Amino acid sequence: MRSSAILRSIKTSLFRGNQCRAFSSEAVPDRKVAVLGAAGGIGQPLALLMKLNPLVSRLSLYDIANTPGVAADVSHINTRSEVNGYMGEDQLGQALEGADVVIIPAGVPRKPGMTRDDLFNINAGIVKNLCQAIAKYCPNALVNMISNPVNSTVPIAAEIFKKAGTYDEKKLFGVTTLDVVRAKTFYAGKAKVPVAEVNVPVVGGHAGITILPLFSQATPKANFSDEDIKALTKRTQDGGTEVVEAKAGKGSATLSMAYAGAIFADACLKGLNGVPDVVECSFVQSNITELPFFASKVRLGKNGVEEILGLGPLSDFEKEGLEALKPELKSSIEKGIKFANQ
Repeated sequence: MRSSAILRSIKTSLFRGNQCRAFSSEAVPDRKVAVLGAAGGIGQPLALLMKLNPLVSRLSLYDIANTPGVAADVSHINTRSEVNGYMGEDQLGQALEGADVVIIPAGVPRKPGMTRDDLFNINAGIVKNLCQAIAKYCPNALVNMISNPVNSTVPIAAEIFKKAGTYDEKKLFGVTTLDVVRAKTFYAGKAKVPVAEVNVPVVGGHAGITILPLFSQATPKANFSDEDIKALTKRTQDGGTEVVEAKAGKGSATLSMAYAGAIFADACLKGLNGVPDVVECSFVQSNITELPFFASKVRLGKNGVEEILGLGPLSDFEKEGLEALKPELKSSIEKGIKFANQ
């Protein structure tokens, strides 16, 4: 297969080609995407995947070190976007200026034995600084938060934006797409159906028991026992730990997370460009439960969140899971708010 054919195949499978039906290549709007933490384990493959996305016209790669090399490497790929690399705090403003979508995978990865809470102090400080810069240089951008723990970093970002007077709850997203990707993969494997046909909503948060896949709503329907559902739920919740342990201390879920981040960013870009019926799960400010932030299906549009969709009918097992996750998720949200207001 020639390289151009391979590239087309990758782009079609990743981004589903919807934009090609919605716009001719000449009519696709110019969109700048900034990746903060672009030289890291998630950032590099994410930069590659965003370079493959035909909706991106300018790709801005930022990190505290090593970004020029990543940018040079990615810039040689023969796709639409112009790539620029920025390094160090003095270039952060330049990296962000004019961005339509900002993706934040910056931070340290999990290591064996490390809980998501262990990541908190380091990553919370990084997120705080980056969000202060976003508020200053691109206050209208859609912000896609990948930095863990997402259950706390999204509330931190919200508080920083409130202080700056730029907060728009429709434009701040916690990227929980990896939970959906895993749930689809594990479900399809167990049901022995093509994974491309599978859909599984995942609600709650983005850590451990706060991740609640709604397998009762999965399509196509499969006849699973209660034990099967419990095992699939547990595996989805423990997916990150599974990868950390398999990499034996040499990394975390970087490649699958980059893929998930690219899928969600693509959905945001389609929404901005007016593609109808773009629905993804995301951790956003929400009133569908008593918690101030919650992950559920969200319809994306020209202003970010167009509609937050309800939970739909839950099985008894899922109702139990929902009640069980609330105290932990509430605690993580409050931890983030408290950190931001110190």
